[in-house]
Amino acid sequence: MTAQAVEAREYSVVIGLEVHVQLETESKIFCGCSTDFEDSEPNSHTCPTCLGLPGALPVLNEAAVEGALKLAAAIDADVPEETRFHRKNYYYPDLPKNFQITQYDRPLCRDGELTVTVEDEERTIAIERAHLEEDPGSLQHAGGGIDTADYTRVDYNRAGVPLMEIVTEPDFRSPNEVRAFLAKLTEVLEYLGVFDSSRDGSLRIDANISLVPDEEVGADGSIGTEALAAANRTEVKNISSHRGAEKALAYETSRQKNALQRGHTVEQETRHWDEGKGVTLSMRSKEEEKDYRYFAEADLPVLRVSEWAEEVEIPELPDARRERFGAEYGLSSAEARKLTSTREVADFYERVADRFDPDVAASWVADTLLGELNYRDMAVADIEGRLDEFVHLIELAEEGEITEKNAEEVVLRAMLDDGDGPDEVVEREELGRTDEDEVAAAVSTAVEENPDAVEDYENGEDGALNFLVGQVMQATGGSADPGTVNQALRAELDD
Repeated sequence: MTAQAVEAREYSVVIGLEVHVQLETESKIFCGCSTDFEDSEPNSHTCPTCLGLPGALPVLNEAAVEGALKLAAAIDADVPEETRFHRKNYYYPDLPKNFQITQYDRPLCRDGELTVTVEDEERTIAIERAHLEEDPGSLQHAGGGIDTADYTRVDYNRAGVPLMEIVTEPDFRSPNEVRAFLAKLTEVLEYLGVFDSSRDGSLRIDANISLVPDEEVGADGSIGTEALAAANRTEVKNISSHRGAEKALAYETSRQKNALQRGHTVEQETRHWDEGKGVTLSMRSKEEEKDYRYFAEADLPVLRVSEWAEEVEIPELPDARRERFGAEYGLSSAEARKLTSTREVADFYERVADRFDPDVAASWVADTLLGELNYRDMAVADIEGRLDEFVHLIELAEEGEITEKNAEEVVLRAMLDDGDGPDEVVEREELGRTDEDEVAAAVSTAVEENPDAVEDYENGEDGALNFLVGQVMQATGGSADPGTVNQALRAELDD
């Protein structure tokens, strides 16, 4: 092929993912060591089993299996009659046994799917499999990154934490589709209660990316196996966020296109994503399956899971809850999406909607509360035990005991910043409802002291009344009801 032909050729990107998520369990997958090691001394949550010492035997964590079965139900995957574990053999400093206990050709589930929305278009991503395995330890590079560090230390606290690896088909056609999928997957896992995205290192992504000539792509976006096999596949490792995945794959797409347009070959290799530099770096040639010398883990028996899977119960998932919120509470799609952004937010909203009109509850939770929490880098989970205080605040505003403005801008903010109750803030700031006589006196004073505004009002200028309302609100310390003030001023001025 000539250089001109190479330059003229257009390519489509093909991406498949291997998503590793840490499951939320109290102990590790094959031993009793605690998984609550954040801020702990390095290597303080270890035992002979997770350190791979001779004679130590693994015992499977039931909660880890149940977490994976919940995902299988959520993505409508097939669960086999039996599954089993294997040893994946390779050497790396953070792998104390020199092999990883994982699942090879008999994973816990196969053939699931997850539907995501990308630019208002639904895309169904096929999930080839999901299986359980143990996490390696963590490497800590001193004085630089993986390629520039002065030296590297190993912390084995993470070794043995239960991982679920979710492998997709190569169904992604752009980096932004990958980001949308990761957001949806994270949302589902958190609704299931098996994953906490706030944990450091809880999500890690390996992405396989190839470029295929446009003429090999069908009208429906399908790509034949021969075309996929002919395109050298690059694996990008060490991605730890949704945004990082999008950036890494955008960079790698550009790198490969530039290479092909120059007539170069894209090497089949494993590359490291350097978040700080925003580039991928070559690590090693891509391993093949045979390099890992898989064989059955003799210390763990075959696991029968089909009947177990039938007994697993899962909560209402995000899409179903959004649909119900629209039908049951009359919320718009945007409101329903915001109020189901996490399971905690949705639960909180429903508890408030049980006490107030659904629209009032939606306004307070979606617009007011979430905005104030986001500003403080807080979540609904941080105030879950204060629902009664929040409900009482809404009652004070709805019953006119305080103005909505004071409720939102003074009381709520003090509640979040200082931990005070609403009554305490109202009393301290003297925000109680102003009586009618005080409002009437303030109205008379505003009219008397602002003859220019009165004249403007009489001449039909709309802003004049708002100015006078502001004068009354200022005189009453913001405790008067704006609607009442407005009516009183009109009556005074029109008399």
